[in-house]
Amino acid sequence: MHLVHRIRTLALGFALLTLSCPLLADTRIVTSLKPLTLLVRAIATDDMQISTLVPAGASPHNYAMKPSQRRALENADVIFWIGPEMETFLARLLTGEEFHDRSVAFMSAPGDAHGTEHNSASDESDGGHTGHGDHHHDGEDDPHLWLDPTLAVDMAETIRDVLATMDGADPQALDRNLDAFRNSLATTEQSIRHQFEPVREVSLFAYHNALVRFAEHYNLTLSGVLTLNPELSPGARHIAEIQARLRSSARPCLLTEPQFNRQWWRSITEGLDITFSTWDPLATDIEVTANGYANFQQAIADAVLKCLPEKAEH
Repeated sequence: MHLVHRIRTLALGFALLTLSCPLLADTRIVTSLKPLTLLVRAIATDDMQISTLVPAGASPHNYAMKPSQRRALENADVIFWIGPEMETFLARLLTGEEFHDRSVAFMSAPGDAHGTEHNSASDESDGGHTGHGDHHHDGEDDPHLWLDPTLAVDMAETIRDVLATMDGADPQALDRNLDAFRNSLATTEQSIRHQFEPVREVSLFAYHNALVRFAEHYNLTLSGVLTLNPELSPGARHIAEIQARLRSSARPCLLTEPQFNRQWWRSITEGLDITFSTWDPLATDIEVTANGYANFQQAIADAVLKCLPEKAEH
């Protein structure tokens, strides 16, 4: 009797433990970059776990993963990343046989014949991740997709379609989250466009081309980019051209990034009458919430607004 009672007690305890630990059945999502985490968090339901690979201050081009992060990839149900042109450290791994069917790239490498635009209907009929493929955007090859709100909405729609295929997913809840994301972002965009009216008279320069998509979306004019590849030092000719453009521009402002060498761009601009502002394309200080991406857009806008004379830092 005592043995039977003990078995019954253990069985009841295990059942209660199972009911009290829903995390055991949660969908596990890994993103490569913090901005992608913001997009996923906006769409995902509360029972979906999200982790980010590249930490604050690290470069997505040459990051070295820790063993624990490799294990997170192995345990993930789905992995979201931009693609080989951005997260070069993931290119071979995520395009290989082990992870291909559960990784979603939003861009493919130039000339990759296997890249296909996301098609939710075909994905759902397949019942798996094969075919999510790569999400192309008008043939453009700038990998900083997440900085353009229009493309961010496209990405959010892809995220919704992918998450809807997960076991136990609630498609209606995902749809509600997607609608809330669209509405929140539209309101933020409208506000930013109004704030940017006086910025039209400022000559904006960027450290590298990460700002291009954001600037084009809001009809801002970038007068120059200091370096086309932040991993390499630009040539003397390019530096001379940028310095000449800075001298001839009206009210030039250089938008720098915290991830890169401050001394390098300071040496290029030494002696020139330039204002400075810092923006962060990797959203390091943005809290991961359902409204995090809209807050990220506003944070970039605030950095641009610091180029105005009344807010400028010399």
